[in-house]
Amino acid sequence: MSITVHLPTMLARLAGDTHALEASGDTVGDALTDVIARFPALGPRLRDDAGKPYGFVTFYLNDEDIRFHGGFEAPVADGDEVIVVPTVAGG
Repeated sequence: MSITVHLPTMLARLAGDTHALEASGDTVGDALTDVIARFPALGPRLRDDAGKPYGFVTFYLNDEDIRFHGGFEAPVADGDEVIVVPTVAGG
């Protein structure tokens, strides 16, 4: 099963300047684990020490916020897209 994980520019640099990564797994969390296994520097930017999503990073599965679909346990299907959007603050 192939899932595409889309990274913003600030995180893509940790993945060899690649904005779209192919991943595999049965859940959003599995797909991210697959990506992190290949690009370990992404790990601390995508999830906390307990493996949970940070509150300041929003993950979308096919344009749906995963918080409303089981979080990292949200099931994925072949061809799905996971979009990573870090919160930006400033004034």
